[in-house]
Amino acid sequence: MNPILQIENLDKVYPDGTVALSNINFSVYPGEFVVVIGPSGAGKSTLLRCMNRLIEPTNGNVIFKDKKINQASARQVKQIRREIGMVFQNFNLIDRLTVLNNVLHGRLGYTNTIKGSLGIFSKKDIAEAEEILDRVGLKKQKYKRADELSGGQMQRVGISRALAQRPRLILADEPIASLDPASSKNIMDHIYNICTEDKITAIVNLHQVEVAIKYATRIIGIQNGEVIFDGQPSQLTDRIIDEIYHNRKPPLVHAQ
Repeated sequence: MNPILQIENLDKVYPDGTVALSNINFSVYPGEFVVVIGPSGAGKSTLLRCMNRLIEPTNGNVIFKDKKINQASARQVKQIRREIGMVFQNFNLIDRLTVLNNVLHGRLGYTNTIKGSLGIFSKKDIAEAEEILDRVGLKKQKYKRADELSGGQMQRVGISRALAQRPRLILADEPIASLDPASSKNIMDHIYNICTEDKITAIVNLHQVEVAIKYATRIIGIQNGEVIFDGQPSQLTDRIIDEIYHNRKPPLVHAQ
Protein backbone atom coordinates (compact mmCIF):
# COMPACT_ATOMS: atom_id res chain seq x y z
CA MET A 1 0.00 0.00 0.00
CA ASN A 2 1.33 3.43 -0.94
CA PRO A 3 1.34 6.18 1.70
CA ILE A 4 -1.19 8.99 1.38
CA LEU A 5 1.21 11.43 3.06
CA GLN A 6 5.00 11.48 3.37
CA ILE A 7 7.08 13.82 5.49
CA GLU A 8 10.72 13.89 4.40
CA ASN A 9 13.55 15.65 6.28
CA LEU A 10 11.19 18.43 7.31
CA ASP A 11 12.64 21.48 9.07
CA LYS A 12 11.04 24.73 10.16
CA VAL A 13 13.23 27.54 11.45
CA TYR A 14 11.60 30.91 12.16
CA PRO A 15 13.34 34.22 11.29
CA ASP A 16 14.36 34.76 14.93
CA GLY A 17 16.27 31.47 14.84
CA THR A 18 13.71 29.38 16.71
CA VAL A 19 13.85 25.77 15.52
CA ALA A 20 10.25 24.54 15.47
CA LEU A 21 10.84 21.30 13.53
CA SER A 22 14.05 19.36 12.95
CA ASN A 23 14.48 16.51 10.47
CA ILE A 24 10.95 15.09 10.71
CA ASN A 25 10.43 11.85 8.76
CA PHE A 26 7.39 9.59 8.64
CA SER A 27 4.71 8.27 6.28
CA VAL A 28 0.97 7.98 6.87
CA TYR A 29 -1.05 5.26 5.16
CA PRO A 30 -4.70 5.26 4.04
CA GLY A 31 -7.11 4.51 6.88
CA GLU A 32 -4.70 5.32 9.72
CA PHE A 33 -5.89 7.39 12.69
CA VAL A 34 -2.65 9.01 13.79
CA VAL A 35 -2.46 11.06 16.97
CA VAL A 36 0.47 13.43 17.55
CA ILE A 37 1.24 14.13 21.21
CA GLY A 38 3.74 16.33 22.98
CA PRO A 39 3.96 19.30 25.36
CA SER A 40 3.01 22.85 24.41
CA GLY A 41 5.63 24.34 22.12
CA ALA A 42 6.90 20.94 20.95
CA GLY A 43 6.05 21.72 17.31
CA LYS A 44 2.78 19.79 16.88
CA SER A 45 0.77 22.66 15.39
CA THR A 46 3.66 23.76 13.18
CA LEU A 47 3.96 20.22 11.85
CA LEU A 48 0.26 19.98 11.07
CA ARG A 49 0.18 23.38 9.38
CA CYS A 50 3.19 22.50 7.23
CA MET A 51 1.20 19.54 5.91
CA ASN A 52 -1.26 21.78 4.05
CA ARG A 53 1.14 24.73 3.69
CA LEU A 54 -0.54 27.09 6.09
CA ILE A 55 3.09 27.40 7.22
CA GLU A 56 6.00 27.25 4.78
CA PRO A 57 8.63 24.68 5.81
CA THR A 58 12.28 25.75 5.72
CA ASN A 59 13.58 22.48 4.29
CA GLY A 60 12.31 19.06 3.32
CA ASN A 61 9.21 17.77 1.57
CA VAL A 62 5.55 17.23 2.33
CA ILE A 63 4.15 14.78 -0.23
CA PHE A 64 0.40 14.20 -0.51
CA LYS A 65 -0.65 11.51 -2.96
CA ASP A 66 2.74 11.77 -4.72
CA LYS A 67 2.49 15.58 -5.03
CA LYS A 68 5.04 17.78 -3.26
CA ILE A 69 2.87 20.37 -1.51
CA ASN A 70 5.85 22.51 -0.55
CA GLN A 71 6.80 22.91 -4.24
CA ALA A 72 3.28 23.40 -5.59
CA SER A 73 2.04 26.64 -7.13
CA ALA A 74 -0.73 28.62 -5.42
CA ARG A 75 -3.26 27.12 -7.85
CA GLN A 76 -1.98 23.60 -7.20
CA VAL A 77 -2.08 24.13 -3.42
CA LYS A 78 -5.73 25.19 -3.68
CA GLN A 79 -6.52 21.98 -5.57
CA ILE A 80 -4.60 19.81 -3.08
CA ARG A 81 -6.34 21.46 -0.12
CA ARG A 82 -9.70 20.34 -1.50
CA GLU A 83 -8.78 16.86 -0.33
CA ILE A 84 -7.32 17.89 3.03
CA GLY A 85 -9.92 18.96 5.59
CA MET A 86 -8.74 21.06 8.56
CA VAL A 87 -10.33 21.17 12.02
CA PHE A 88 -9.06 24.02 14.21
CA GLN A 89 -8.74 24.39 17.96
CA ASN A 90 -10.53 27.76 17.91
CA PHE A 91 -13.16 26.53 15.40
CA ASN A 92 -12.48 29.28 12.77
CA LEU A 93 -16.18 29.80 12.08
CA ILE A 94 -17.76 32.97 10.73
CA ASP A 95 -19.90 34.05 13.68
CA ARG A 96 -22.52 36.02 11.74
CA LEU A 97 -23.22 33.20 9.28
CA THR A 98 -25.60 30.33 9.89
CA VAL A 99 -24.42 26.86 10.77
CA LEU A 100 -25.39 25.67 7.29
CA ASN A 101 -23.48 28.44 5.53
CA ASN A 102 -20.38 27.76 7.61
CA VAL A 103 -20.50 24.11 6.53
CA LEU A 104 -21.00 25.12 2.90
CA HIS A 105 -17.72 27.05 3.08
CA GLY A 106 -16.13 23.63 2.81
CA ARG A 107 -17.30 23.62 -0.81
CA LEU A 108 -15.59 26.92 -1.76
CA GLY A 109 -12.65 25.10 -3.31
CA TYR A 110 -15.06 23.50 -5.79
CA THR A 111 -17.27 26.54 -6.38
CA ASN A 112 -17.12 29.38 -8.90
CA THR A 113 -15.34 32.31 -7.20
CA ILE A 114 -18.19 34.78 -7.78
CA LYS A 115 -20.88 32.37 -6.60
CA GLY A 116 -18.79 31.43 -3.58
CA SER A 117 -18.29 35.07 -2.60
CA LEU A 118 -22.07 35.60 -2.84
CA GLY A 119 -22.85 32.46 -0.86
CA ILE A 120 -24.55 30.75 -3.79
CA PHE A 121 -24.29 26.96 -3.65
CA SER A 122 -25.89 24.16 -5.63
CA LYS A 123 -28.89 22.22 -4.35
CA LYS A 124 -26.66 19.15 -4.22
CA ASP A 125 -24.10 20.91 -2.03
CA ILE A 126 -26.82 22.17 0.30
CA ALA A 127 -28.40 18.71 0.57
CA GLU A 128 -25.02 17.13 1.36
CA ALA A 129 -24.27 19.80 3.98
CA GLU A 130 -27.61 19.07 5.65
CA GLU A 131 -26.83 15.33 5.64
CA ILE A 132 -23.48 15.98 7.29
CA LEU A 133 -25.11 18.14 9.96
CA ASP A 134 -27.58 15.34 10.59
CA ARG A 135 -24.65 12.94 11.16
CA VAL A 136 -23.20 15.18 13.89
CA GLY A 137 -26.60 15.93 15.45
CA LEU A 138 -26.90 19.55 14.35
CA LYS A 139 -29.50 19.51 11.60
CA LYS A 140 -32.05 21.32 13.80
CA GLN A 141 -29.52 24.11 14.40
CA LYS A 142 -28.71 24.68 10.72
CA TYR A 143 -30.26 28.16 10.61
CA LYS A 144 -28.74 29.37 13.88
CA ARG A 145 -25.89 31.84 13.80
CA ALA A 146 -22.58 30.19 14.63
CA ASP A 147 -22.04 32.48 17.63
CA GLU A 148 -25.23 31.15 19.25
CA LEU A 149 -23.72 27.69 19.69
CA SER A 150 -21.81 26.05 22.53
CA GLY A 151 -18.12 25.24 22.10
CA GLY A 152 -18.85 21.58 21.42
CA GLN A 153 -21.47 22.48 18.83
CA MET A 154 -19.07 24.92 17.16
CA GLN A 155 -16.48 22.19 16.84
CA ARG A 156 -19.07 19.86 15.29
CA VAL A 157 -19.70 22.60 12.71
CA GLY A 158 -15.94 22.74 12.11
CA ILE A 159 -15.86 18.99 11.55
CA SER A 160 -18.86 19.25 9.22
CA ARG A 161 -17.16 21.99 7.19
CA ALA A 162 -14.10 19.75 6.75
CA LEU A 163 -16.32 16.83 5.70
CA ALA A 164 -18.09 19.01 3.14
CA GLN A 165 -14.81 19.03 1.21
CA ARG A 166 -15.12 15.24 0.74
CA PRO A 167 -11.54 14.94 2.00
CA ARG A 168 -9.12 12.05 1.74
CA LEU A 169 -7.23 13.36 4.78
CA ILE A 170 -8.40 15.26 7.87
CA LEU A 171 -5.98 17.30 9.99
CA ALA A 172 -7.30 18.23 13.43
CA ASP A 173 -5.24 20.65 15.53
CA GLU A 174 -6.10 20.29 19.23
CA PRO A 175 -9.83 19.87 18.47
CA ILE A 176 -10.79 19.31 22.13
CA ALA A 177 -8.35 21.66 23.89
CA SER A 178 -11.03 24.18 24.92
CA LEU A 179 -13.85 21.71 25.65
CA ASP A 180 -15.15 20.04 28.80
CA PRO A 181 -14.70 16.24 29.17
CA ALA A 182 -18.20 15.33 27.93
CA SER A 183 -17.91 17.54 24.85
CA SER A 184 -14.38 16.28 24.24
CA LYS A 185 -15.56 12.68 24.15
CA ASN A 186 -18.41 13.63 21.82
CA ILE A 187 -16.04 15.39 19.41
CA MET A 188 -13.47 12.59 19.39
CA ASP A 189 -16.23 10.01 18.85
CA HIS A 190 -17.51 11.98 15.86
CA ILE A 191 -14.06 12.42 14.30
CA TYR A 192 -13.07 8.79 14.84
CA ASN A 193 -16.37 7.23 13.79
CA ILE A 194 -16.79 9.36 10.67
CA CYS A 195 -13.20 8.81 9.55
CA THR A 196 -13.57 5.07 10.10
CA GLU A 197 -16.94 4.83 8.34
CA ASP A 198 -15.89 7.03 5.39
CA LYS A 199 -12.35 5.61 5.18
CA ILE A 200 -10.78 9.03 5.73
CA THR A 201 -7.21 9.12 7.01
CA ALA A 202 -6.77 11.36 10.06
CA ILE A 203 -3.91 13.12 11.83
CA VAL A 204 -4.95 14.65 15.16
CA ASN A 205 -2.89 16.76 17.56
CA LEU A 206 -3.73 16.16 21.23
CA HIS A 207 -2.37 17.03 24.67
CA GLN A 208 -4.35 14.29 26.40
CA VAL A 209 -2.35 11.06 26.37
CA GLU A 210 -5.25 8.92 27.62
CA VAL A 211 -7.43 10.18 24.76
CA ALA A 212 -4.66 9.45 22.25
CA ILE A 213 -4.33 5.88 23.52
CA LYS A 214 -8.10 5.35 23.32
CA TYR A 215 -8.57 6.45 19.69
CA ALA A 216 -5.25 6.21 17.85
CA THR A 217 -4.13 3.38 15.63
CA ARG A 218 -0.69 4.98 15.83
CA ILE A 219 0.89 7.62 18.06
CA ILE A 220 3.72 10.01 17.20
CA GLY A 221 5.46 11.76 20.08
CA ILE A 222 7.08 15.15 19.43
CA GLN A 223 9.58 16.87 21.72
CA ASN A 224 11.52 20.04 20.84
CA GLY A 225 10.57 19.72 17.18
CA GLU A 226 11.79 16.13 16.85
CA VAL A 227 9.99 12.79 16.62
CA ILE A 228 11.03 10.70 19.64
CA PHE A 229 8.28 8.07 19.48
CA ASP A 230 6.40 6.55 16.55
CA GLY A 231 4.46 3.43 17.37
CA GLN A 232 1.27 1.70 18.41
CA PRO A 233 -0.60 2.82 21.53
CA SER A 234 0.36 -0.41 23.29
CA GLN A 235 4.04 0.55 22.92
CA LEU A 236 3.59 3.91 24.67
CA THR A 237 4.91 3.09 28.15
CA ASP A 238 4.84 5.37 31.19
CA ARG A 239 8.59 5.85 30.78
CA ILE A 240 8.24 7.05 27.20
CA ILE A 241 5.34 9.36 28.15
CA ASP A 242 7.49 10.86 30.89
CA GLU A 243 10.34 11.35 28.45
CA ILE A 244 8.09 13.02 25.86
CA TYR A 245 6.64 15.48 28.37
CA HIS A 246 9.73 16.10 30.51
CA ASN A 247 12.30 16.72 27.79
CA ARG A 248 14.41 13.63 28.31
CA LYS A 249 15.02 12.10 24.94
CA PRO A 250 14.89 8.27 24.75
CA PRO A 251 16.01 6.14 21.81
CA LEU A 252 13.52 6.57 18.96
CA VAL A 253 10.84 3.91 19.13
CA HIS A 254 9.20 2.80 15.87
CA ALA A 255 6.11 0.68 15.30
CA GLN A 256 6.71 -2.99 14.70
